[in-house]
Amino acid sequence: MKRIAIIGMGLGADTVTPEAREAVERAGALIGAPRMLEYYRDTNKPSYPYYLSKDIAALIASENAETFAVLVSGDVGFYSAASGLAEALAEYELRFIPGISTVNAFFARLKLPWQDAAFISAHGRQTDIAGAVRRNRLTFCLTGNNISELGTALDAAGFGRVKTYVGENLGTETERVYETSAEDLMKAEYPPLTVLLFVNDAFNDGTPAGLPDDSFARVTGIPMTKSETRAVVLSKLRLRPADICWDVGAGTGSVTVEMALNAYRGHVYAVERREGAMPLIGQNCKSFHLGNVTCVCGEAPGALEQLPAPDAVFIGGSGGEIDGIVFSVLRKNPEARIVVTAVTPETVSSALTAFADAGLAPEIVQLNVARGKRAGGLHLMEARNPVTILSAGGKS
Repeated sequence: MKRIAIIGMGLGADTVTPEAREAVERAGALIGAPRMLEYYRDTNKPSYPYYLSKDIAALIASENAETFAVLVSGDVGFYSAASGLAEALAEYELRFIPGISTVNAFFARLKLPWQDAAFISAHGRQTDIAGAVRRNRLTFCLTGNNISELGTALDAAGFGRVKTYVGENLGTETERVYETSAEDLMKAEYPPLTVLLFVNDAFNDGTPAGLPDDSFARVTGIPMTKSETRAVVLSKLRLRPADICWDVGAGTGSVTVEMALNAYRGHVYAVERREGAMPLIGQNCKSFHLGNVTCVCGEAPGALEQLPAPDAVFIGGSGGEIDGIVFSVLRKNPEARIVVTAVTPETVSSALTAFADAGLAPEIVQLNVARGKRAGGLHLMEARNPVTILSAGGKS
């Protein structure tokens, strides 16, 4: 059986381990990206400039050599091509040889421990950089010619001044390590081999429900779901960290904010027909440093057609279209969790009809809240309008 060593090249040939050097010496052929093979250009071994798993598998199957060294950048266990190679080459005898990753090198340059850091990659994949920085004191980020976009996303989420360390071309003659701010990332050009570390001493990884009403910016004429109602709504939604959420009739975005804080690995779509509410929702999201919210201005259910299938939906305002909204939700995901709030009997009736038409039997809770207010040296309880909360659907 052919034997294949998948070797983490660390920061280059000067940093590879003795185990890796021995594997290269014993290999009958070398495979890797041109940059990796350049380290061994003076050897007499056959070298093949392939880096895609399917191409490497096809080459090994067609070659007569019995031993191969596949060179990958960094460490084999950290956002590495090695994971795809392990699957593509499963029929062979595989050996993984670790290398010094950019994580090790960068934190060593900064003289910082890294056991409590969060690690993300924005290289060829979508990532909520603002969410990671909000929830962690230290966030290490691999990049991919998108540093300006990362800086823009952080600035939009209110993190423009967060301390940022930049590591360029680590392990090479042109290495640079320096401190800047997230907003400055938008203003310069960076080499492809750049890593970032964000330091947020004011990080907050909480997942609240029922935030104080005065936490949110308000505008006259734009409704807001109040704190106590939000707390019950969030409990009924039963959000998970990676959920895709819709907030239909988002108003000020108070429920949007709490959804986004709880579904921190997911995404929230705030749907609101009032164009004037869009800046307000954006302002409230920025106040809570959220990067996982998309505002959608339009009438439901029509505005819902463009959205991805939801896991959880809150309907706080329907414009009289609850039946159409519920239908749209369940057409995209029959197992979506739906929570509706109603302050009038007519809306309760419409919601009950919509759930019945969908074959769902909702749980119904009526919330009666009274808040205390001072009356001279005493306190009186001032009743608020009752709110009916209907919830149904979702996975058991």
